Amino acid sequence: MADASPDLNRLIQIAADTVGAAQRRLPKELRALARDVPVHYESLPADDLIADGFEDDILGLFTGAPHGSELSHDNVIPAQILLYLENLWDFAEGDLDVFRDEVRLTYLHELGHYFGWDEDDLAARGLD
Repeated sequence: MADASPDLNRLIQIAADTVGAAQRRLPKELRALARDVPVHYESLPADDLIADGFEDDILGLFTGAPHGSELSHDNVIPAQILLYLENLWDFAEGDLDVFRDEVRLTYLHELGHYFGWDEDDLAARGLD
């Protein structure tokens, strides 16, 4: 059954708890690396992101340098993951369990980009 949209602070708390649980389930060698990548919880993507060609219903985004290429002269943006909570809530059609599942999957998908995995690698791991 669909719930009314929780306020943004509640969505942030649910998403942060979900990301934390996902990190705890990662293999030990990946867990520490994952915790080094900040996760930002945004309501919706910024207008400049949409102007750059991203869809307005994007669920998440990895920006910055993939692991192992940090501090290279051509990519000075630090690694980060952005999760767009209103889009995730809309995708889940107001179902809290689906929202949690999609937050987890979107987080792991974006984390995979940090690890340097391309779309084929992500699909092979069930993160597409």
